[in-house]
Amino acid sequence: MGARQSRASSKDKGPKRILFTGRRQKFSPWDDALLPGRDPRSLLKRGMHHVSFSLVTRGMTDIPDFLWGLSEVQKLNLSHNQLRVLPPEVGKLTRIVVLNLCGNRLKSLPREVSLLQGLRVLFVNMNCLTEVPAELSLCRKLEVLSLSHNCLSQLPACFSDLSRLRKLNLSNNLFTHIPMCVFSLKELIFLHVGSNRLENIAESIQHLTSLQIFIAEANNIHSFPRSLCLVTSLELLNLNNNDIQTLPSELHLLCRLVRIAWNPMDKGLHISHNPLSKPLPELVEGGLEMLFGYLKDKKHT
Repeated sequence: MGARQSRASSKDKGPKRILFTGRRQKFSPWDDALLPGRDPRSLLKRGMHHVSFSLVTRGMTDIPDFLWGLSEVQKLNLSHNQLRVLPPEVGKLTRIVVLNLCGNRLKSLPREVSLLQGLRVLFVNMNCLTEVPAELSLCRKLEVLSLSHNCLSQLPACFSDLSRLRKLNLSNNLFTHIPMCVFSLKELIFLHVGSNRLENIAESIQHLTSLQIFIAEANNIHSFPRSLCLVTSLELLNLNNNDIQTLPSELHLLCRLVRIAWNPMDKGLHISHNPLSKPLPELVEGGLEMLFGYLKDKKHT
């Protein structure tokens, strides 16, 4: 009995276990990746061509400061977070080639974006932009720019300096006309202005002589401009869901349109859901060759 008591008393004298009953400490969304004490550079992915860094869908409302020290980064993906501000420190990442800010809450971009002289691809779609800084036009190597699903109604005139731009997405904004600076972008092969407030397409569209895909669906465009028929490089022309009643006789000049297209992904002429005057609806149903033939004959009568 005494031995048992002595063993029990000796246990009581040992260190007591401490129970933590409070809530688990919460870390910032990026801290969980750094908890082992790793250098942030260990999170970089080094591919064959680019050094990339990604913080996608982390629920971030701000960007961790350590990022601005990762000067090697060439591809940066901060998409689908809750970012409201892109700090001017982004200008320190001068090697960036691809910057993805899609799906945040940005209302503007800092002027320091002009320091990204190697930038070729910029996604700022699905944000809250009401304007785009003129300084972005200093990124002269920019080839792809997506500004869709924002609150934009104009672009800076100096965007005409983006002479290497090949793909531009302005869809789902508040544009009432295609900005004039766009018609100076001679290298454009893709232009999407769908789901805006357009009522017409300016005659200047004919200057985009390299354009292969032009999407202007879901606007309020009243007429099909003859000048659009001079963009003979077009392979996909989508004017679905507008207010077009007639088609120009010069439509047959668009010789790279291979069919009347019904699937949104198909190349060809998309002209459905317009109040086309008779007999155009029946001719559209008959195919592009029948439609072209009718329009050419009508021109000579």
